[in-house]
Amino acid sequence: MLLPDEFHPQCCYLDSATYGLPLGSALDELTALTAAWAAGAYDPLSCDDAVARSRGAFARMHGVSASDVAIGHQVSPLVAVVAGSLPRGARVLAADGDFTSLLFPFLASGCDVHTVPLEQLTEAIDDRTDLVAVSAVQSANGRVADLAALASAAEHHGALTVVDGTQACGWLPLDASRFSVVIAGGYKWLCHPRGTAFMVVSPELREQLVPLAAGWYAGENPWETCYGTPLRLAADARRFDVSPAWFNWHMAATTLEAFEQLGVAQIHQHDVALADQLRAGLGLEPQGSAIVSFEARAGAAERLAQAGVKASVRAGRVRLSCHLYNTAQDIDRALEALTGAPAQRSAA
Repeated sequence: MLLPDEFHPQCCYLDSATYGLPLGSALDELTALTAAWAAGAYDPLSCDDAVARSRGAFARMHGVSASDVAIGHQVSPLVAVVAGSLPRGARVLAADGDFTSLLFPFLASGCDVHTVPLEQLTEAIDDRTDLVAVSAVQSANGRVADLAALASAAEHHGALTVVDGTQACGWLPLDASRFSVVIAGGYKWLCHPRGTAFMVVSPELREQLVPLAAGWYAGENPWETCYGTPLRLAADARRFDVSPAWFNWHMAATTLEAFEQLGVAQIHQHDVALADQLRAGLGLEPQGSAIVSFEARAGAAERLAQAGVKASVRAGRVRLSCHLYNTAQDIDRALEALTGAPAQRSAA
């Protein structure tokens, strides 16, 4: 377990692909915030500092400038900013079975969306492709996209790229500077409360996107320009900001700074090692992913639940996900529930 003093799950929690668990320090902060709220002592302006800290930490973790990062609540409204800025009928290439929060905005805006198997996505990019949209890690099965190859192919053909990092950011090293847009919800592997999201927008694309959801927080100086006209948006990616859910961003800042200090590379090594241990015990090949997915055999989900293992079922498959609060003992427990045999691990 990484950060052992911060996490105290009450079960064998192998379900970070559904939602991540909060840091103890973030929960302590939430307790103090709600007490201040109840007393009428909370200062909303203090959230601006939390947003700035969160924006900065997320930017540094993903190789971009804080000026390239916008904040939001969920993934689909941020994708909709991109989709709504494309000409109707724009040709969008995506992976079969990708998550609908990435796909629906393009379909709803009238784009011409074509899907191909994930392993064929890069070779399917051609001069007709206006934009490629893909999840860095597939929600249903944990497969990791070849992002480097995709970025190179898209650049060669002049296509924009939108990467959904919701199932990746927090455990998978991801250089957001390689793509036109990277969007990520914070409530999974980044261990935030639900209601935080980020959008990295390349400086070259910033002026081409229409900030249709612009509100008072998208202003250059939000507290000074919250009434009347004319339109006066922030000069950088903050023009795509939406007003923050206050307490969520305090917790996000605390958590992101802890993740940044620990390092995504170390989290990646830890998470994938546990997932590979689980895959080996199930007779599966390593996949380089923190998510392990396999066909839901009769009774598998029930046996996990009876053993106190929290997992999920997606697209007819059992999905387990390993994160920084998990240990090798958690994997042993899951394997025993699934196979009926005690795990056999050699001593170190």
